[in-house]
Amino acid sequence: MMEMLTKFQNAVLILLTWMMALVVFLATAELFYIVAKEIVSPPLILLGIDQLLEIFGYFLLVLIGIELLETFRIYLAEKVINVQVVLLVAIIAIARKVIILDVTKLPSMTLIGIAAIVVSLSAGYYLVKKSQQDEKACRL
Repeated sequence: MMEMLTKFQNAVLILLTWMMALVVFLATAELFYIVAKEIVSPPLILLGIDQLLEIFGYFLLVLIGIELLETFRIYLAEKVINVQVVLLVAIIAIARKVIILDVTKLPSMTLIGIAAIVVSLSAGYYLVKKSQQDEKACRL
């Protein structure tokens, strides 16, 4: 029974990985289309702030997809969830949100909450990275 469940779990993970790869490919194609469309529209090659923010948002969205693919790959290979990669995905996701956010329309407590999330994720990433370095140093 457990063997069948493990096979099912692996099949679902492989299917999710392929679907995520397809989504990342389509998002990359859409990003290419948006960049090309914005560059050729008048004024040529000049982009406005709103256009740049939209493009940066798409770039970070593609990066999030790539990092999620990496998480799936590591889990399929090692059967371990890499906390460092998960934190990195969360940091990229919140950075994307901060970049495309219109801070003039948000209450100050929301901005403080976002700042707390950024600090917490950064501290968590630092601690995970430091523990990995300490672990490597102990092995030597």
